[in-house]
Amino acid sequence: MKYFLVFLIGIVLLNTGTLRAQFNEKPIINLENEDKAFLNWGYYLGFNQFDFKFEYKNDLDDILVEKSIGFNVGLIGEMRINEFFDLRFEPGLFYTTRTLGYKGFADTNDAIREIKSTYISFPLLLKASAKRLGNWKPFVIGGVSAALNLGSNEKSLDDNSSGTFRMKQTVYNWEIGFGIDFYTEYFKFSPSVRGVFAITDELVPDNDPNSPWTGNIDALKTRGVFVNFTFE
Repeated sequence: MKYFLVFLIGIVLLNTGTLRAQFNEKPIINLENEDKAFLNWGYYLGFNQFDFKFEYKNDLDDILVEKSIGFNVGLIGEMRINEFFDLRFEPGLFYTTRTLGYKGFADTNDAIREIKSTYISFPLLLKASAKRLGNWKPFVIGGVSAALNLGSNEKSLDDNSSGTFRMKQTVYNWEIGFGIDFYTEYFKFSPSVRGVFAITDELVPDNDPNSPWTGNIDALKTRGVFVNFTFE
């Protein structure tokens, strides 16, 4: 998260003049009719950091997770409900890598599992906005999503005994976040932060029920933080 915060601070510093104009007492109103259309379209780019939440069967050594920074890209379709509420569909592509570390193995090849995941996500979200103040408007957003993990290895006959960590291809999540809409002269720019939490267990256990990699895992669920930059 510290990298996300540094990046956001840099954006703010680079746009100090623009932001000062946005928060002026009597700013020039940009894109005055932007939010009045029944349908709006846009796209987003951003960063992510995924983690795992483990539920264990027995109180043994925890599995360590090394997280990395991934990227997001996607499209936005928005349907206006009223002045304060919008229904949004945000299909997107999310790439991330997580590395699991297991204790008790002498061989590094057995102790480390690198999990590269490419999710195609289909979120249906409700966006609740405050009243527009000049050229900016804060909002909160939340809803549910279904995602396909293209790197799941769910159908692989190999398991961790052959170095293959398997996960279910389909996962269901709930999402919640917040952000600010900024109305520039030519487009609406919206930085936001969002948390994503899996509802369903993603683990495909190894063939051996006593596997040292999956035998003590009762459930494995993705959780993550996104920082998105939206252009509409």
